Amino acid sequence: MSHYFYIMIKVETFTYNAFQENTYVVIDDATDECIIFDPGCSNANENSRFLKAIDALGATPKRLINTHCHIDHILGNHLINEKYQLPLEAHKGEVSVLASGVQVGQMYGIPYTPSPEITLFIEEGDVVTIGESRMEVLFTPGHSPASLCFVDHESRQVIGGDVLFHGSIGRTDLPGGDYKTLINSIQTKLMTLDDDYVVYPGHGPSTTIGFERANNPFLNQ
Repeated sequence: MSHYFYIMIKVETFTYNAFQENTYVVIDDATDECIIFDPGCSNANENSRFLKAIDALGATPKRLINTHCHIDHILGNHLINEKYQLPLEAHKGEVSVLASGVQVGQMYGIPYTPSPEITLFIEEGDVVTIGESRMEVLFTPGHSPASLCFVDHESRQVIGGDVLFHGSIGRTDLPGGDYKTLINSIQTKLMTLDDDYVVYPGHGPSTTIGFERANNPFLNQ
């Protein structure tokens, strides 16, 4: 029988832009290769600080992934794509959301350098690898048409986008959002994980599956 030993990942959090969006750098301990999830850096100062932070971590960016493509999660896509020559990865169901970025940026009065298009599509059941680490992809729509969550079962950590928050859930009043779909995504995908899994959301502090199972008012109605 074969035995597989996966290396732990570490998650670094950076909060940017007017929406206080969490950008995550997920680093494979064995190789220091990393994935940049949802870069939200939105101006020259934030861009500079983020690039310096990556250098300080000694991390080598290998992948650029959006959990979903709302404006606050894509503001730094252009920067990362240009700096590290990384293609953008996301679910194909987010293509139209990404394309609306210029219009949404204008609506909110946010300077926005258009993101590169999604050139690598990720789907549920895929396994995202970085160095010697592996993250399972979960399809969790409801906040946006095709939100994804990424689960590292070895370290029991989840990059969750705007699906599940500490004591709350993602909003469902934006185009492509649907409350019942979001609740179903959380209940059937995230709540099947053990209580000690840590969830890193797109906004606010991290939480655990167990805390949300016991305390989240949206899941206990």
